Amino acid sequence: MNKWAHRGSLIIEFFVVFNLSFLALDIFIAHSANAFSHPAEWIPFYFSLSAPLLLILELGLNWYRNTQRYRLIGFLVGSCSCVIGIIGLLWHLNSTFFEYQTIKSLVYTAPFIAPLAYTGLGCLLIMNRMVKQNEMEWSQWLIFFGLAGFFGNFVLALSDHAQNGFFFFAEWIPVISSAAAVSFLGTALARKCSCRFVELCIAIMVVQVFVGVLGFYFHGVSVTRGLSSSFFENLVYTAPVFAPLLFVNLAFLSSLGLLGVRYNLIQYGKLSGVA
Repeated sequence: MNKWAHRGSLIIEFFVVFNLSFLALDIFIAHSANAFSHPAEWIPFYFSLSAPLLLILELGLNWYRNTQRYRLIGFLVGSCSCVIGIIGLLWHLNSTFFEYQTIKSLVYTAPFIAPLAYTGLGCLLIMNRMVKQNEMEWSQWLIFFGLAGFFGNFVLALSDHAQNGFFFFAEWIPVISSAAAVSFLGTALARKCSCRFVELCIAIMVVQVFVGVLGFYFHGVSVTRGLSSSFFENLVYTAPVFAPLLFVNLAFLSSLGLLGVRYNLIQYGKLSGVA
C-alpha cells in the first residue's frame, strides 16, 4: 500500500489544525492595527480558536470508536472556513477597491487575498474526505492547493512590497520565487511528467523553504528595529513577520503531493515494465 496513502490523510488533518490555530495569532496581530474596529473582524479569530478543537474532537472520536461516522464535523468546519474566506476577501476589497477601482487602491487596501487562506484550508479539509488517498488524484489535489497558494503569495508579495516601491532589491526575491513555484507546479499538473521533473519540482520547493526563512529573518529585523518603544506596536505596524512562513507551509504541502505523484509514477513504471 502507498505509504503516503496510509499516513497522508492524517498528516493533512494535522496540517489544517496547525494552520487554523496559527491563523488566530495572525488575525489578532493584523486586526489589532485598527483595534478590531468592526465586530465582524472577531469572526475569523474565534473561528480559528474553535475549529481546531472540533477537528481534534473528530479525530479523537473516530480513533476511539474505530469509525469514520464523525467525519461530518470536518465537512462542517471546512464549509464554514470556505465561507469565511470568501466573505473576508469581499470585506477587504470593500475597504477601498470597490470605491475607487484603481491599482493604487488595490495595493493600499487591506491584503485582499489573505482571507482566502481560510478558503484554501476549508477546501483541503473537504478534499481529504472525498478523495481516496491511494489515488493519484489525491496527490494532484495537494499540488493544486500548493499552486493556488503560491499564486496568492505572488500577488501578496507584489502588492505588499509595491507599497514602498521595492525599496530593497531583496523584496523581489519572494515575487520571483513564487512565480517560479507557480510555473513548475503548474507544469507538473498540466502535463504527464517524468520522475526527474517531479524531483526537480521538489528541489524548487526546498528553495521556497529557504526563501521563507530568509523573509522571516528580514521581517523580524524590521520589527526589532521599529520606531516604537513597544514591541507589540512594532509587531502590528511594521512588516508582517509571519507572512514569509507561508512559503515554508506551501512548500511542505506541495512536496507531499509531489512525493505521492513520484511514488505513483514509480509504481506505474514497475507494473508496465518501464522501470
